[in-house]
Amino acid sequence: MKTINIHEAKTHLSRLLESVEEGEEVIIARAGKPIAKLVPLKSKPRRPGGLKGKIRIHPDFDEPLPEDIAAAFGGESR
Repeated sequence: MKTINIHEAKTHLSRLLESVEEGEEVIIARAGKPIAKLVPLKSKPRRPGGLKGKIRIHPDFDEPLPEDIAAAFGGESR
């Protein structure tokens, strides 16, 4: 996500909109303070399997947590 000032946004609006159409988000700032965000109206449809080969789930990922970690989630300390 990039941040640009108002003057640059007015000067390069067409180019910014092309970036937004490609899925990029743009923050518009006045004097360095963010005031608006350009985001695409519709995201590209998700494609099943898009992360295939890029992530891996460990075989024991759904096993119970060790007692000390499970207790920490419950607000206990051991």
